[in-house]
Amino acid sequence: MEIIIRSLIFYVGMWIFTVPFAFITMFSFFISPLKRNKFISIWAKSILFWLKITCNLSYKVTGIKNIPKQPCIIFSKHQSAWETLALQEIFPSQVWVLKKELLMIPFFGWGLAMTSPIAINRSSGRKALNQILEQGLDRINKGFFVVIFPEGTRTKPKEKRKYHIGGSSLAVYSKRDVIPVAHNAGYYWPKNSLIKKPGEIKINIGPPIKCQELKANEINNKAKSWIEKTVLKLNV
Repeated sequence: MEIIIRSLIFYVGMWIFTVPFAFITMFSFFISPLKRNKFISIWAKSILFWLKITCNLSYKVTGIKNIPKQPCIIFSKHQSAWETLALQEIFPSQVWVLKKELLMIPFFGWGLAMTSPIAINRSSGRKALNQILEQGLDRINKGFFVVIFPEGTRTKPKEKRKYHIGGSSLAVYSKRDVIPVAHNAGYYWPKNSLIKKPGEIKINIGPPIKCQELKANEINNKAKSWIEKTVLKLNV
C-alpha cells in the first residue's frame, strides 16, 4: 500500500511541475537548439530528483568513461519511461528518434516538440529511414547526440525484439560511433504500470562501436550482442 501511495504522490508532483514547465518551454523558441535542450533537460533532472524523494528510486551508472566528447549515436534498451529521463542527465545534449504521435500528448508532447526530435511515422518504411538519415546527420552536425531505441518500443525485462536498421544505418551514413546502453529499469518502473518500486536501477554504458568499416547489420549485431548480454547480467 505504501508503494502505491508514494507512486501517486510522485505522479501528482510530476504533473504539477510539468504543466507550467511545458508552457515556459513553448516560449523558448528564440534560444539556440543546444541551449534550449539544456534548459529543457532541467525538467528531466527535476523529475528524477522527485522520483528519488517520493519513491526512493535512484540509479547507478557504470561505464561513464565510455561517453565520447564528439556527438555519436546512442543505442539504448527501452524498458520504461525512466531511461528517457536518465539519459538526459547522463549524456550531453541529445535528440531522440521517436514516433510522431508522442508530440500530440498534451503538455509533455508540446515540450518534447521543442527538443528538435526526429519524429517519424513508423509505418512509412523507406521514408522514415530517409528521415532518420537526413535529420540524424543534421542533428549530429549541430552538436547533438542521437538517441535511438533500436527495438522500436518498450520491452519487458528479459524480453527481446528485433533491432531495427535505422540507427545502424545512421551510424554508417554519419560515420559516427555507436554507444550501447543497457539497464534494468523495467523491474522498478514497469511498462504501463502506476507502481514505482524502491531500489537502485543499474545502467551500464558500453565501449564505443567503431562503425567506419562496418555494415549496418554488423553494427546492429554488435550492439545487440553487448546490450542483451549485459542486460542479463543486470537482471541477476
